[in-house]
Amino acid sequence: MENGTPETQESQNNAPEPGDLEAIRAELEEEKKAKAAAEASLAEKDTRIAELQAEGEALRAEQSNLQASLSEATQGSEAVAAELASVKEARAQAVSKYLDAVRLANPAIPRDIIAGDTIEDIDASLAKATTIAESVKASLEAQAKETRVPAGAPPRGGISLEGLTPREKIAAGIQQKEGGTS
Repeated sequence: MENGTPETQESQNNAPEPGDLEAIRAELEEEKKAKAAAEASLAEKDTRIAELQAEGEALRAEQSNLQASLSEATQGSEAVAAELASVKEARAQAVSKYLDAVRLANPAIPRDIIAGDTIEDIDASLAKATTIAESVKASLEAQAKETRVPAGAPPRGGISLEGLTPREKIAAGIQQKEGGTS
């Protein structure tokens, strides 16, 4: 047997040489550093994942709040739209009643001349109609003054002798003479 027993040979074969031992130690140190770097990187990534998950939760909560706000705003908008429709209807009724009141208060002006969709339109229409009515009234008064007919019986004039018999003509002549001398 050379160099001893088989166990001795085996332990000698497996035994590292001092240079190999240093290389193994250096490699082990590098592996430890790589492991530590990987663990640090993994810890950073875990931290980042936790941050992103928290941010995701915050975004989901904000989305939920925004959806609730949107729902409230939609309901509020619908309520405002209904109220606006109600106000428009009430305004239309008020304008209609105002138009009727203006027409009743101004019976001298034809109903069709006073018109409008708003109180301002009705007032403008009434002002225009009043101006027209006053103009027509003034024109009619001027015409009436030009063709003035005296009140009472027409003035006396001479008696027309046409169509009278000769006897009636003589009687009329005597009557005139007596009336003119007296």
